Amino acid sequence: MIRVDVELPGHAAYPVVIGAGALDALRAHAGERPFGIVDERVFELHGALAAPLFALAAVPAGEAAKDWGTLELALAAMAQHGLDRGSSALAFGGGATLDVGGLAASLYMRGIRVVYGPTTLLAMVDASVGGKTAINIAQGKNLVGTFHQPSAVLADTRTLATLPDEEWRSGLGEVVKAALVENEELLALVERNAAALAARELAAVELVIAECVRSKARIVASDEREGGPRKALNLGHTFAHAFEKVAGFGSIPHGVAVACGLALALEASERAGLLQDRGLRARIDALLRALQLPCSPGELRMRHGALPAAELLAAMRHDKKASAGRPTFVLPRAAGSLELAATLDDATLLALLA
Repeated sequence: MIRVDVELPGHAAYPVVIGAGALDALRAHAGERPFGIVDERVFELHGALAAPLFALAAVPAGEAAKDWGTLELALAAMAQHGLDRGSSALAFGGGATLDVGGLAASLYMRGIRVVYGPTTLLAMVDASVGGKTAINIAQGKNLVGTFHQPSAVLADTRTLATLPDEEWRSGLGEVVKAALVENEELLALVERNAAALAARELAAVELVIAECVRSKARIVASDEREGGPRKALNLGHTFAHAFEKVAGFGSIPHGVAVACGLALALEASERAGLLQDRGLRARIDALLRALQLPCSPGELRMRHGALPAAELLAAMRHDKKASAGRPTFVLPRAAGSLELAATLDDATLLALLA
């Protein structure tokens, strides 16, 4: 197993434990009687891994969990079972379950401890680290949320065995984003291991998860509330959130949308004259194809149906990163070098989204 310690100013350090058997440490990190906020499907498959739970709130699988009704269900169950300020919760599932479970833990009695048990590759490399919690509303993705750091992350890779192929690829989309945000070294590591990652070889998978966690932990430690450097983690996301909203939340796996967003961010950077590494766009396209991820809106439409460019543009104007209705974008100059608040005119955006 691999352990990465996340240290943030003003917070107790917490461990991210990665590997088969990581959830065996649940009792040590969450006490004898943690309350579970669990993905109902994941719990059917892997509930035995979270054996110390004394009670639970089962939530819908995927993005369907991230709404007011599910949040209220979780909070009501916590109150019904008598949780107090000394209690701990386990959020057990993919990124959506961690988002709503972490939000419930942050709100209940103004905040109780939460341990994350991520069960998807995307959740292990991204959603479980950094303290962001959220639900979606009709106007956009992740518009209601808090910052609430977990007390531990137990990324038990035994749960990855049952992950559907498209959800596996979704996690790989966030891996590519993390590499492009971090530096040339991590990008080259992912490129060398692309075939092993696509084939789910656990040694390569656990190594890459650990490196992505280290990268994100370093960025979050410098900017927990996303006032500056943490904005880099939004690379590809303004495009991705628009794809998800127009298709209907949950229709396109998040990391698949992010992968297409990365390709568009590189094209936009090239059009804007910002891209300094002239070979980077072709490298990322090749890597995405090796990981069976889309490189263009056309490819995304072939997999997930119509995504009208005008509707995508309208969705971007409601993105939480927009300013006065004008969307902003993270655009790469090179691996590890990013423009954090670029704007693009409507004509360019419509051309990119065509």
